[in-house]
Amino acid sequence: MRFLKTLIWVTIIVGLVVFATNNWTPVSVSLWGGLRLDTKLPALVLVAFLLGFVPLYILHRMQIWRMKRRIITLEGNQRGVSSPLPPPVPPHPTYKAVDPI
Repeated sequence: MRFLKTLIWVTIIVGLVVFATNNWTPVSVSLWGGLRLDTKLPALVLVAFLLGFVPLYILHRMQIWRMKRRIITLEGNQRGVSSPLPPPVPPHPTYKAVDPI
């Protein structure tokens, strides 16, 4: 399984390097107020990807952290609650001696 994970990451990295080398052209981005940003296309694509990925990744990690805390709390509460004691067993009927009078 670790081999497949490594293979997938290597494939992604090689693909990104090929993309960057084939598209290493200057791009002009129009910003507000007549400002223009001159940058390379792969840098622009990377920044756009990170602007979409990082906030959602942080949200995902926060939800996982919250769920782990909730599970730990519930497990702690479960350990604190002991199972109820079984009902007492009624004593075996015993016969009382009758006083002969």
